[in-house]
Amino acid sequence: MSDASSPSHTKVVDTGLVDTVDTEVTDAELVVACLRGHNHRFGELYDRYHQPVRSTLFQLCGEEQLDDLTQEVFVRAWKGLKGFRRQAKFSTWLYRIAWNVASDRRKSLAKQRQQRQVLTQAFASSSQQGSGGLNQLHHQQLVHEGLQQLSLDHRSVLVLHDLEDLPQKEVAEILGIPVGTVKSRLHNARTTIKRYLVSRGVEL
Repeated sequence: MSDASSPSHTKVVDTGLVDTVDTEVTDAELVVACLRGHNHRFGELYDRYHQPVRSTLFQLCGEEQLDDLTQEVFVRAWKGLKGFRRQAKFSTWLYRIAWNVASDRRKSLAKQRQQRQVLTQAFASSSQQGSGGLNQLHHQQLVHEGLQQLSLDHRSVLVLHDLEDLPQKEVAEILGIPVGTVKSRLHNARTTIKRYLVSRGVEL
């Protein structure tokens, strides 16, 4: 497969309708290609969104079974591609699926979740590092703990907007709520996180 990221190459876009030459294939073109039977083009969508989806799921669900959850998102996307309304953005639709997977996961673990020891182990293995490195790990742990204080609804808004840098309008589309609700939840989530960090001695 040719390297579409290289500026010295152009790429033939086979959408199943008309072959065009472009330097960057859009999501919409790849979706059309998949729907026309060019199933291998879904791999390009996977390559584009695997890391963002994985990052979002980590922030919402933590590290446990992260690979399986990420895979589940793309399995659902592939199975549901025929029902995708192409007037919407593919990325928005995919984030919505990721949120649904995260929501399902949170519900199934509501009574079972335990605190993870990943960063605690990192502290022990990093005991010879300078205090700056330890402080950074400490703050990462505290932020992650702070996220656990939030409901899934509030955490989702904070993760999608502040960590994934999505606009409020797109967050509203992903979660199926009004923009005003996004703003309200974002304010409450930030306030809760700040209050938690201050209580743990972090200077903001």
